[in-house]
Amino acid sequence: MAPKVLVTGATGYIGGDAFFALYNAHPEFEYTLVVRNEDRTKLVREKYPDTEHVKLVYGSPSASYVEVLEKEAAKTDVVLHTAESADDVPSATAISNGLLKSEGHSAENPVFWVHICGTGILQWYDKVNRRYGQPPLPSETYDDIASLPRLLTLPDEALHRDVDKIVLATNHFPSSPVQTSIVAPPTIYGAGRGPVNTTSQQLPALARFVLQKGFAPKVGTGAVEWDNVHVTDVSSLLLQLVEIAALDPARARSDTGLFGGQAYFFCANETPHVWGKVAEEIAQEAVKQGYLKEVLSKTVEMDEIPDKSWGTNSKSVASRAKKFLGWAPKGPALEDEITGIVEFEAKRIGAKKIGADA
Repeated sequence: MAPKVLVTGATGYIGGDAFFALYNAHPEFEYTLVVRNEDRTKLVREKYPDTEHVKLVYGSPSASYVEVLEKEAAKTDVVLHTAESADDVPSATAISNGLLKSEGHSAENPVFWVHICGTGILQWYDKVNRRYGQPPLPSETYDDIASLPRLLTLPDEALHRDVDKIVLATNHFPSSPVQTSIVAPPTIYGAGRGPVNTTSQQLPALARFVLQKGFAPKVGTGAVEWDNVHVTDVSSLLLQLVEIAALDPARARSDTGLFGGQAYFFCANETPHVWGKVAEEIAQEAVKQGYLKEVLSKTVEMDEIPDKSWGTNSKSVASRAKKFLGWAPKGPALEDEITGIVEFEAKRIGAKKIGADA
């Protein structure tokens, strides 16, 4: 009997790309895609007309999105949760409740939950201490193996922490049939392969800011640092975790490095970026493409920027995926994507080239 896999966020950036990778690797699985409304199901169905293996369900006036989510979670073998997953408490609660009532699963035969978080959770120290625009502190770099005790006990004010606690707690209910794996990507870039949203957030937002304001923003020293990863590399990690849960549940159940209350994955390449430098590179590309006359940099305050990640550090080390899965990022470097990001965002906002008719 084919494994049953529940996927949220198939119309989103991460979920759309991950489901593309998953379906192309395993078209034989029985998929249930939970989406927000009927209009979105039409867009997904156009890309995946396979009604035998891909079922679409959605929220409606008679059954809300979270009610549908809880009901479907109780009937599956594996959940891949990507739909606003890092911060949506009701959705995480619905999945947890549904999985704890799982049909045909037990502590000896678990149901598995792969959950997308994000390394925004690591910004907490700079936010609490108002270290805006400062370079990273070595003490605030987190390795997903060596720093696991710290990751599992981050303060409640950390971004995403409220949802992480729901996911982690699901492992520890008496006789829980659930084992979880949390995957936390950093800055993601690259064109997604999903049916609807194919662009990320942080870099496109920075490109729009530069194009619209005419300068590269720097918070404080401009030395804030993040890690990054191509979207297809995120999907390759998610694919491996879902494959093991669906096809080798005995390994997934017994290997605490993969699932359970200790399974916390970062997925970054080994070349971090500095936000101030990336902003200047975007401005340079905007000049090259004719949208700006010159490269200007200006110091800005946190309340002047739309994405607060540009002002607070997030430093992660992805040891777990390499050790337990042999995962290694293979996508293009972040810098290689800047030309395309500027081109795409300029077109999207209708930016005019210097000298062009208004």
